Amino acid sequence: MVGVVSRESGEVVLEVVERTDGATLTAFVVDATEPEAMVDTDEWGGYHRLEEENRGHATVNHSPGQREWARDDDGDGIREVHDNTLEGLWAALRTFLRPFRGVSKHYLSQYVAVFQWADNLKEAIPATIRKLLGLTPDAP
Repeated sequence: MVGVVSRESGEVVLEVVERTDGATLTAFVVDATEPEAMVDTDEWGGYHRLEEENRGHATVNHSPGQREWARDDDGDGIREVHDNTLEGLWAALRTFLRPFRGVSKHYLSQYVAVFQWADNLKEAIPATIRKLLGLTPDAP
């Protein structure tokens, strides 16, 4: 499972992948972000080629004895470098999947797509609810 969250829009992009090697992660991030985007990650080596793909890259160190969860690099009192948003998203995805008591790998991407859609839906307007229920948009 890989994912990105935009700090500006809050949009989430998730994908179920076969492996999480450097090539897979780099390709996913490049597809899901704009050139020159700043990408915050932990220090896992699979992310090290992002700068070669015209993406900024900052890391936080989760290693035992050096645990760092957020960092303020420019000294303005705001901890800009962190991956807490995505960590929280993974926790929310686990909570979303828990009631299903096990999801087949064959269907996992579909469950994840529903979760992504729901997370990106910032406002449930009546027309959206009506469409989901199969009702006509203008019916009372």
